[in-house]
Amino acid sequence: MRLGRLAALALALALVASLTGAASARDPRWVFYSQDKTYYTSPWFQGAHRIMIPFGCTTAPYYSPDSRCRDDNGFHHGIDIAMPCGTPLYAGVRLRVMSHASLGSAYGDNPVLLRNRKLGFDLVVGHTRKVYVQPGDKVKKGTMFARANDRGAPDGCHLHFEKRAVGGGLSTAVKPRELLKLTPRETSQ
Repeated sequence: MRLGRLAALALALALVASLTGAASARDPRWVFYSQDKTYYTSPWFQGAHRIMIPFGCTTAPYYSPDSRCRDDNGFHHGIDIAMPCGTPLYAGVRLRVMSHASLGSAYGDNPVLLRNRKLGFDLVVGHTRKVYVQPGDKVKKGTMFARANDRGAPDGCHLHFEKRAVGGGLSTAVKPRELLKLTPRETSQ
C-alpha cells in the first residue's frame, strides 16, 4: 500500500512540474518590436514579462501607416506584453466592467473593457482567454478577472493593454505604462 501512495505522489509531482514548465515556456510565435529586453512586473498580471510592442509608432506589420510616424510606420494604441497563455490578470485598481460590444475583432473574441470614473480612464485588455467578470460587475483591486490567451493574436500569447478616456474611442488612447505600474525585475528570465 505504501508503494502505491509513493507512486501516486510521484505521478502528482511530475504532473505539477510539467504544468509549471508548460506555463513558463516561451511561445515560439513571439516577435518583439522593441529593443527593450527588460522583464517587467505589474499588479495587473502574474510574473515578469517583456514588452512585445510598445505604445506609439512601430514597425510591427499589423498597423496601417500613420501620419504621426515616419517611414510609413503604423501607430500602436496600447502596449502588448508577451506572457504564457493562462497567465492570471488582476485588477490594479477598483473598476467596473463595461460591455466590450464596441471593440473590434483585433482585440480577440473576448476582450475586457474596464472603467474607473474617479481616476478618469477606460482600460481595454485584449486577447484574454477566460474572463471571470461580466458587464456591470464591480471589481476590487487585486481580484483576478481573466487569463491571457492568443485569440486574435497571430504572434502568440500576450496581452494588449490600452488606456482610453472614459467612454472614449481609439483616438483617445494614451500611454498605459504608468497605469500598469511596470517595474523592471532585477534579473531576466
